[in-house]
Amino acid sequence: MKQAEQERGGLAIMTEGDMTRARPARRRATLNITVLSGGPGRERQVSLDSGRAVHDALRRCGHRTELRDIGPADLSALDVPADFIFIALHGEFGEDGAVQAEIEKKRLPYAGSGPAASRLAISKVDTKRRFEEAGIPTPAWAVATRASIEEALASVPPPVVIKPVASGSSVDISIARTADDARVAVEHVVEQYGQALIERYIRGPELTVGILGDVALPVCEIRPAREFYDYRAKYIDDDTQYLFETAVSADTLVEVQRMSLAAHRALGCAAFSRVDWMVDRDTGGAFAIEINTIPGFTSHSLLPKAAARAGIGFDELCERIVELSMDVRR
Repeated sequence: MKQAEQERGGLAIMTEGDMTRARPARRRATLNITVLSGGPGRERQVSLDSGRAVHDALRRCGHRTELRDIGPADLSALDVPADFIFIALHGEFGEDGAVQAEIEKKRLPYAGSGPAASRLAISKVDTKRRFEEAGIPTPAWAVATRASIEEALASVPPPVVIKPVASGSSVDISIARTADDARVAVEHVVEQYGQALIERYIRGPELTVGILGDVALPVCEIRPAREFYDYRAKYIDDDTQYLFETAVSADTLVEVQRMSLAAHRALGCAAFSRVDWMVDRDTGGAFAIEINTIPGFTSHSLLPKAAARAGIGFDELCERIVELSMDVRR
């Protein structure tokens, strides 16, 4: 299938094929850049890995970089003189808008989405509501609290996916195929987090679409060796397959790209993001699962893989995120 860059509603879509047309990043003056990583959340180790990768890439691009750990109890990393802050924090304090709000107090430009979009995207429930408002299909769902477990379970019969409302990297996510298994899983997540998202299980290919500026990067199919794309499949296993040549129809791929751009805009995201999808293997329908405002930058991460497919190397990806983010915050 011929790949090309298409214009749909003023937004560029990179379909499978002509990836060499990706515009290179503009060369900016050397900047003092603080790269934030670590944080207090359960995705701390992944964030540390992302931060090191971004720090090294920006240094290779000629910038003066400082790699700093940060958390709500210690904001000293923001006192380092800097022209730009690159946020490589995943989950708590990074993707929830908290660190963005602190950086805005310093009046410094930073990478990615602002506090409002971040707070919206970190909540899977608020994200699904916004998807529905924007006409973006998403699986049927319910929220369970300690007082509503039975009601929520009854509204979405198994098989279902049980997950925390505001956590990333597939932490504490499980698939329940029976009512008893669903109840056990929901009770566990509610006990740990206070509430649980119950979502209809879509059996089919898992796709992800990276967004860079107003461009949807090539669609990647994720094919884990285990039951689903869990934490181990994401960051530890070497047998997870990442496929840009896929049996999913060309029309579906283009539609998923179009809707990913719509999702990015609907949530008010900026500069970059990544949207995850499931395609029902029986009907062919695509369903948006979530949007990541700070996707990973590790050797296993999906946004860098999609950018590479489009002819954008890792160093250039990081440079371009700086460029796009600086333009957003002028």
